[in-house]
Amino acid sequence: MNTTGLGRIEVISDAICPWCWIGKRQLERALPLLAEQGLNFEVGWHPYQLNPDMPAGGTDRAEYRAQKFGSLARSEQADARVSEAGAAVGLSFRHDLMRRTPNTVNAHRVIRLAGRHGVQDAGVQDAVVEALFRGYFTEGADIGDAATLARLAGGAGLDQAAVAAMLAGDAEREEVLAADRSARNAGLDGVPTFVMGNYVLFSGAVPAPAMAEAFAKAWKVISAQAA
Repeated sequence: MNTTGLGRIEVISDAICPWCWIGKRQLERALPLLAEQGLNFEVGWHPYQLNPDMPAGGTDRAEYRAQKFGSLARSEQADARVSEAGAAVGLSFRHDLMRRTPNTVNAHRVIRLAGRHGVQDAGVQDAVVEALFRGYFTEGADIGDAATLARLAGGAGLDQAAVAAMLAGDAEREEVLAADRSARNAGLDGVPTFVMGNYVLFSGAVPAPAMAEAFAKAWKVISAQAA
């Protein structure tokens, strides 16, 4: 197996997908397992909208979830399963603080902006993704709100004023929407989805050891093809 150089894992996710945050934690546990094999990877984050028809201003979460699941009680049961899975990897989900289900286009614009900063600092995009997940799921922040997004991104390493200025215009919007369409046209209907070398490997918050095994096998095949 080629153990030189730096591979890349692409994660297709949505900022309001709880399983994407759980999957991120599993990925963070998988990367050291891969490093032990001499395999080191950068990670990039790409957009997918769970609710592509969500109004720009978002909607009341309780009403939306009751409609989606058939009742508020069923929604709360789903939230309880998420909380249990999150706690197993050290995450705290505060569904009681989450009041709105936002449109996530602007969140994805910020994540894309952070990815462009990754040329200088590969950790910036990861930090911004983490800040948005934590802001929404633990703090109950409305990550559809431009000022909230600028504040969270500023705390994660981006220039807050630059983020606010970007969100005031249309920069990155068409690119985000195009990437979202591309994922759907490729047949993706759930996230997180993990991609390596243009190959879709798997979807879901897979446990770290299984993730590491899948990535190692994929890297072996991709390396052999490139040889």
